[in-house]
Amino acid sequence: MRLFPSLALSLLLSLPAAANPERWAQEWPNTDFSRSSVAFDSIMSGGPPRDGIPAIDDPRLIEVAMEARLDPLEPVIVVELEGERPRAYPVRYLTWHEIVNDVVGGVPIAVTFCPLCNSAITFDRRVGGEVLSFGVTGKLRNSDMVMYDRETESWWQQALGTGIVGEHTGTELTPLPTWMESWQDYAARNPDGLVMDEPDWRRPYGTNPYVGYDSLRQPFLYSGEDPPHGIPPLVRVVRVGDRAWPLTRLAEEGEITEAGLTLNWSAGQASALDTGTIGEGRDVGNVRVQDATGADVPHDVMFAFAFHAFWPEGEWMLP
Repeated sequence: MRLFPSLALSLLLSLPAAANPERWAQEWPNTDFSRSSVAFDSIMSGGPPRDGIPAIDDPRLIEVAMEARLDPLEPVIVVELEGERPRAYPVRYLTWHEIVNDVVGGVPIAVTFCPLCNSAITFDRRVGGEVLSFGVTGKLRNSDMVMYDRETESWWQQALGTGIVGEHTGTELTPLPTWMESWQDYAARNPDGLVMDEPDWRRPYGTNPYVGYDSLRQPFLYSGEDPPHGIPPLVRVVRVGDRAWPLTRLAEEGEITEAGLTLNWSAGQASALDTGTIGEGRDVGNVRVQDATGADVPHDVMFAFAFHAFWPEGEWMLP
């Protein structure tokens, strides 16, 4: 697990931050380090080794009516593919596993969550006729999780869904239109839906190992530039493509229609990165993004520093 600074800062800062592909090759003998789209010195250890944060494969799913462990305001990642029963993946599990490899209606998906960036994106795992499965490298870049695929051991940037090291350097995964919302809202909309069951791992599910993280002035294990326009690094933004709307603006206005999109905000979702118990976190609200036809649009609710790090020329949608 990746612990918050109050428990492990001295340990993590004692780890060698400088890139060392020769040492990496001992742990990653099948990764082609001759191919990369990023500087190796931008990649650092987040603490755990390869698969030290274990991804979940083929999760068990149960009926909404059978779930009694989740608090009403706990965040879940919602996957609603046309013609298929809706599914919810509780962030209480993604906090400790970060990736879930699943199949929905024949579509292989990777549900991903990077706590340090608050980035929750679901990808189609099909690439060039091949189905990939993903794990956690234990590495970070701009404080964002670096994933790997087990088939080629290429490394992928979670926030971008793009291969950055190895055979799949430059390959882009297809994001799916999924979103985070509270458990109570998901269950009310989908009484016949499904929810991921608790994994068979010894983890304190429902607790947050990053207590108070999203109230800090600066992110953990990040040395890049702060966002422009005086936006605090750990303010949430709604990212669609290379545009970002500060969540503070959306929460104040409730609904924004611009750039061919409609963004909606409603109260009633706990921050997963606030209090020790996820379901008791402060209310950060629910976000939906739809196009002019009313169809859901792939988006991410991430921290402002991460948007600026990965989209330095991105457009800030300010009032």
